[in-house]
Amino acid sequence: MLYLGYHLSSANGFEAMGKEALLAGANTFAFFTRNPRGGKAKDIDPDDAKALISLILNAGAAGALPFAPLVAHAPYTLNPCSDKANVREFAHMCMADDLQRMEYLPGNYYNFHPGSHVGQGIERGIEMITNLLNDIITPEQNTIVLLETMSGKGSEVGGRFEELAQIIDGVQCKDKIGVCMDTCHVHDAGYDIIGDLDGVLEEFDRVVGLGRLRALHINDSKNPFGSHKDRHACIGEGSIGLDAIGRFINHPKLAGLPCILETPNEFEGYKREIEMLRAYSV
Repeated sequence: MLYLGYHLSSANGFEAMGKEALLAGANTFAFFTRNPRGGKAKDIDPDDAKALISLILNAGAAGALPFAPLVAHAPYTLNPCSDKANVREFAHMCMADDLQRMEYLPGNYYNFHPGSHVGQGIERGIEMITNLLNDIITPEQNTIVLLETMSGKGSEVGGRFEELAQIIDGVQCKDKIGVCMDTCHVHDAGYDIIGDLDGVLEEFDRVVGLGRLRALHINDSKNPFGSHKDRHACIGEGSIGLDAIGRFINHPKLAGLPCILETPNEFEGYKREIEMLRAYSV
Protein backbone atom coordinates (compact mmCIF):
# COMPACT_ATOMS: atom_id res chain seq x y z
CA MET A 1 0.00 0.00 0.00
CA LEU A 2 1.15 3.54 -0.79
CA TYR A 3 1.06 6.01 2.07
CA LEU A 4 0.88 9.47 0.51
CA GLY A 5 0.40 12.87 2.08
CA TYR A 6 1.67 16.44 2.09
CA HIS A 7 2.61 19.31 4.38
CA LEU A 8 -0.48 20.73 6.09
CA SER A 9 -0.83 23.93 8.06
CA SER A 10 -1.24 23.29 11.78
CA ALA A 11 -2.85 26.72 12.29
CA ASN A 12 -6.36 25.25 12.49
CA GLY A 13 -5.46 22.39 14.79
CA PHE A 14 -4.76 18.68 14.62
CA GLU A 15 -8.23 17.35 13.81
CA ALA A 16 -8.64 19.89 10.99
CA MET A 17 -5.38 18.65 9.44
CA GLY A 18 -6.62 15.08 9.55
CA LYS A 19 -9.92 15.99 7.90
CA GLU A 20 -8.15 17.92 5.14
CA ALA A 21 -5.80 14.99 4.53
CA LEU A 22 -8.77 12.66 4.08
CA LEU A 23 -10.39 15.08 1.61
CA ALA A 24 -7.18 15.05 -0.45
CA GLY A 25 -7.06 11.24 -0.50
CA ALA A 26 -4.03 11.21 1.78
CA ASN A 27 -3.27 8.54 4.37
CA THR A 28 -0.44 10.32 6.14
CA PHE A 29 0.67 13.94 6.37
CA ALA A 30 3.34 16.28 7.66
CA PHE A 31 3.09 19.47 9.69
CA PHE A 32 5.42 22.03 11.20
CA THR A 33 5.61 21.93 14.98
CA ARG A 34 5.72 25.74 14.97
CA ASN A 35 6.28 28.53 12.43
CA PRO A 36 8.70 27.16 9.78
CA ARG A 37 10.95 30.14 10.51
CA GLY A 38 11.01 29.39 14.24
CA GLY A 39 9.47 31.18 17.20
CA LYS A 40 6.99 30.30 19.92
CA ALA A 41 4.78 27.30 19.33
CA LYS A 42 1.01 27.42 19.61
CA ASP A 43 -0.37 25.87 22.80
CA ILE A 44 -1.58 22.29 22.28
CA ASP A 45 -5.21 21.42 22.95
CA PRO A 46 -5.11 17.86 24.35
CA ASP A 47 -8.70 17.20 23.23
CA ASP A 48 -7.79 18.26 19.68
CA ALA A 49 -4.84 15.85 19.69
CA LYS A 50 -7.12 13.04 20.91
CA ALA A 51 -9.61 13.87 18.16
CA LEU A 52 -6.91 13.47 15.49
CA ILE A 53 -5.77 10.16 16.97
CA SER A 54 -9.37 8.92 16.92
CA LEU A 55 -9.83 10.12 13.33
CA ILE A 56 -6.71 8.26 12.19
CA LEU A 57 -7.53 5.07 14.07
CA ASN A 58 -11.06 5.01 12.63
CA ALA A 59 -10.11 5.98 9.06
CA GLY A 60 -10.12 2.39 7.81
CA ALA A 61 -13.48 1.61 9.39
CA ALA A 62 -14.93 4.74 7.76
CA GLY A 63 -13.87 3.58 4.30
CA ALA A 64 -10.65 5.61 4.02
CA LEU A 65 -7.18 4.13 3.65
CA PRO A 66 -5.34 3.21 6.87
CA PHE A 67 -2.79 5.81 7.98
CA ALA A 68 0.98 5.57 8.18
CA PRO A 69 2.83 7.50 10.91
CA LEU A 70 2.76 11.29 10.65
CA VAL A 71 5.97 13.22 9.97
CA ALA A 72 6.29 16.43 11.99
CA HIS A 73 8.94 18.87 10.79
CA ALA A 74 11.19 21.14 12.84
CA PRO A 75 11.55 24.77 11.71
CA TYR A 76 13.95 25.36 8.83
CA THR A 77 15.90 27.97 10.78
CA LEU A 78 17.19 25.62 13.47
CA ASN A 79 20.92 25.02 13.25
CA PRO A 80 22.33 22.71 15.94
CA CYS A 81 25.87 23.16 14.60
CA SER A 82 25.99 26.92 14.20
CA ASP A 83 29.15 28.78 15.16
CA LYS A 84 26.98 31.05 17.33
CA ALA A 85 26.08 29.83 20.82
CA ASN A 86 22.70 31.59 20.88
CA VAL A 87 21.65 29.89 17.62
CA ARG A 88 22.63 26.48 18.98
CA GLU A 89 20.78 27.20 22.23
CA PHE A 90 17.65 28.19 20.28
CA ALA A 91 17.80 24.92 18.33
CA HIS A 92 18.18 22.99 21.59
CA MET A 93 15.23 24.77 23.21
CA CYS A 94 12.91 24.34 20.20
CA MET A 95 13.72 20.68 19.58
CA ALA A 96 13.48 19.69 23.24
CA ASP A 97 10.13 21.48 23.50
CA ASP A 98 8.90 19.91 20.26
CA LEU A 99 9.70 16.40 21.45
CA GLN A 100 7.70 16.99 24.62
CA ARG A 101 4.79 18.30 22.52
CA MET A 102 4.98 15.29 20.20
CA GLU A 103 4.03 13.08 23.16
CA TYR A 104 0.44 14.26 22.58
CA LEU A 105 0.66 12.33 19.28
CA PRO A 106 2.69 9.27 20.31
CA GLY A 107 4.24 6.87 17.83
CA ASN A 108 5.00 9.39 15.08
CA TYR A 109 8.12 10.99 13.59
CA TYR A 110 9.94 14.29 14.09
CA ASN A 111 12.10 15.28 11.12
CA PHE A 112 14.80 17.96 11.05
CA HIS A 113 17.55 19.33 8.82
CA PRO A 114 20.86 18.45 10.50
CA GLY A 115 22.23 21.98 10.02
CA SER A 116 25.22 23.82 8.54
CA HIS A 117 28.66 23.86 10.12
CA VAL A 118 29.34 27.35 8.64
CA GLY A 119 33.04 26.77 8.13
CA GLN A 120 33.83 24.91 11.36
CA GLY A 121 34.31 21.65 9.45
CA ILE A 122 32.12 18.63 8.90
CA GLU A 123 33.52 16.67 11.85
CA ARG A 124 32.83 19.52 14.28
CA GLY A 125 29.34 19.94 12.84
CA ILE A 126 28.57 16.24 13.29
CA GLU A 127 29.90 16.36 16.85
CA MET A 128 27.60 19.26 17.80
CA ILE A 129 24.53 17.67 16.19
CA THR A 130 25.19 14.41 18.02
CA ASN A 131 25.68 16.22 21.32
CA LEU A 132 22.35 18.00 20.95
CA LEU A 133 20.52 14.77 20.12
CA ASN A 134 22.01 13.06 23.15
CA ASP A 135 20.85 15.98 25.30
CA ILE A 136 17.23 15.95 24.12
CA ILE A 137 16.38 12.34 23.19
CA THR A 138 15.21 10.17 26.09
CA PRO A 139 14.61 6.41 26.30
CA GLU A 140 11.02 7.08 27.40
CA GLN A 141 9.90 9.20 24.44
CA ASN A 142 7.43 7.79 21.92
CA THR A 143 8.72 9.77 18.94
CA ILE A 144 11.48 8.75 16.53
CA VAL A 145 13.72 11.64 15.43
CA LEU A 146 14.58 11.64 11.74
CA LEU A 147 17.67 13.14 10.12
CA GLU A 148 16.81 14.42 6.65
CA THR A 149 19.07 13.71 3.69
CA MET A 150 20.32 17.04 2.35
CA SER A 151 21.51 18.34 -1.04
CA GLY A 152 24.97 19.28 0.25
CA LYS A 153 24.78 22.97 -0.57
CA GLY A 154 27.28 25.23 1.13
CA SER A 155 28.32 23.83 4.50
CA GLU A 156 25.24 21.64 5.00
CA VAL A 157 25.67 18.46 7.01
CA GLY A 158 23.83 15.42 5.67
CA GLY A 159 24.56 15.64 1.96
CA ARG A 160 26.34 12.27 2.13
CA PHE A 161 25.01 9.07 3.68
CA GLU A 162 28.28 8.70 5.58
CA GLU A 163 27.59 11.94 7.47
CA LEU A 164 24.19 10.70 8.63
CA ALA A 165 25.76 7.40 9.67
CA GLN A 166 28.35 9.23 11.78
CA ILE A 167 25.63 11.15 13.60
CA ILE A 168 23.62 7.99 14.24
CA ASP A 169 26.71 6.16 15.47
CA GLY A 170 27.14 8.80 18.18
CA VAL A 171 23.50 8.81 19.36
CA GLN A 172 22.98 6.88 22.58
CA CYS A 173 19.26 6.05 22.19
CA LYS A 174 19.63 4.39 18.81
CA ASP A 175 16.06 3.06 18.78
CA LYS A 176 14.85 6.69 18.70
CA ILE A 177 16.80 7.82 15.61
CA GLY A 178 16.15 7.31 11.90
CA VAL A 179 16.36 8.96 8.47
CA CYS A 180 13.96 10.70 6.10
CA MET A 181 15.12 10.52 2.46
CA ASP A 182 14.21 13.46 0.21
CA THR A 183 14.15 12.71 -3.53
CA CYS A 184 15.07 16.25 -4.58
CA HIS A 185 17.88 16.42 -2.05
CA VAL A 186 19.52 13.09 -2.87
CA HIS A 187 19.23 13.78 -6.62
CA ASP A 188 20.84 17.19 -6.17
CA ALA A 189 23.48 15.63 -3.86
CA GLY A 190 24.58 13.30 -6.66
CA TYR A 191 22.77 10.04 -5.88
CA ASP A 192 21.39 8.66 -9.14
CA ILE A 193 17.83 7.70 -8.21
CA ILE A 194 16.85 8.02 -11.90
CA GLY A 195 19.31 5.61 -13.52
CA ASP A 196 20.50 3.50 -10.58
CA LEU A 197 17.88 3.46 -7.82
CA ASP A 198 18.84 -0.08 -6.78
CA GLY A 199 22.45 1.02 -6.42
CA VAL A 200 21.50 4.07 -4.33
CA LEU A 201 19.39 1.97 -1.97
CA GLU A 202 22.14 -0.64 -1.72
CA GLU A 203 24.62 2.11 -0.81
CA PHE A 204 22.25 3.54 1.79
CA ASP A 205 21.78 0.07 3.26
CA ARG A 206 25.54 -0.50 3.40
CA VAL A 207 26.34 2.88 4.96
CA VAL A 208 23.31 3.63 7.16
CA GLY A 209 21.01 0.59 7.03
CA LEU A 210 17.59 0.47 5.39
CA GLY A 211 16.11 -0.31 8.78
CA ARG A 212 16.87 3.31 9.72
CA LEU A 213 14.83 4.68 6.81
CA ARG A 214 11.44 5.67 8.23
CA ALA A 215 9.99 8.29 5.87
CA LEU A 216 10.32 9.80 2.39
CA HIS A 217 9.96 13.33 1.07
CA ILE A 218 8.70 13.13 -2.50
CA ASN A 219 9.72 16.09 -4.65
CA ASP A 220 10.81 16.74 -8.20
CA SER A 221 13.84 19.03 -8.62
CA LYS A 222 14.32 22.28 -10.50
CA ASN A 223 18.05 21.56 -10.58
CA PRO A 224 20.26 19.28 -12.67
CA PHE A 225 21.70 16.10 -11.18
CA GLY A 226 24.50 16.68 -8.67
CA SER A 227 24.01 20.46 -8.56
CA HIS A 228 24.09 20.60 -4.71
CA LYS A 229 21.13 22.99 -4.64
CA ASP A 230 17.66 22.61 -3.18
CA ARG A 231 14.67 23.83 -5.19
CA HIS A 232 11.62 21.60 -5.27
CA ALA A 233 9.42 21.20 -8.36
CA CYS A 234 5.97 19.69 -8.81
CA ILE A 235 5.93 15.99 -9.67
CA GLY A 236 6.75 15.47 -13.34
CA GLU A 237 7.81 19.09 -13.89
CA GLY A 238 11.46 18.82 -12.89
CA SER A 239 14.69 17.04 -13.72
CA ILE A 240 13.74 13.81 -11.90
CA GLY A 241 10.42 13.21 -13.65
CA LEU A 242 7.28 11.19 -12.96
CA ASP A 243 8.69 7.84 -14.08
CA ALA A 244 11.67 7.96 -11.72
CA ILE A 245 9.52 9.16 -8.80
CA GLY A 246 6.91 6.50 -9.59
CA ARG A 247 9.58 3.79 -9.52
CA PHE A 248 10.97 5.25 -6.30
CA ILE A 249 7.75 5.17 -4.29
CA ASN A 250 6.85 1.72 -5.61
CA HIS A 251 10.25 0.15 -4.92
CA PRO A 252 9.76 -2.96 -2.74
CA LYS A 253 12.53 -1.89 -0.35
CA LEU A 254 10.57 1.31 0.41
CA ALA A 255 7.18 -0.32 0.86
CA GLY A 256 5.11 0.93 3.77
CA LEU A 257 7.03 4.17 4.35
CA PRO A 258 5.08 7.45 4.61
CA CYS A 259 5.65 9.53 1.45
CA ILE A 260 5.30 13.26 2.05
CA LEU A 261 4.91 15.68 -0.86
CA GLU A 262 6.70 19.00 -0.37
CA THR A 263 6.00 20.33 -3.85
CA PRO A 264 5.06 23.99 -4.52
CA ASN A 265 1.30 23.40 -4.42
CA GLU A 266 -1.99 24.26 -2.79
CA PHE A 267 -4.75 21.77 -1.83
CA GLU A 268 -5.95 20.98 -5.37
CA GLY A 269 -2.40 20.49 -6.61
CA TYR A 270 -1.57 18.08 -3.81
CA LYS A 271 -4.83 16.20 -4.36
CA ARG A 272 -3.99 15.87 -8.06
CA GLU A 273 -0.43 14.66 -7.34
CA ILE A 274 -1.70 12.07 -4.86
CA GLU A 275 -4.18 10.77 -7.46
CA MET A 276 -1.47 10.73 -10.14
CA LEU A 277 1.01 8.80 -7.96
CA ARG A 278 -1.61 6.28 -6.83
CA ALA A 279 -2.47 5.65 -10.48
CA TYR A 280 1.16 5.18 -11.52
CA SER A 281 2.10 1.59 -12.34
CA VAL A 282 5.70 0.46 -12.61
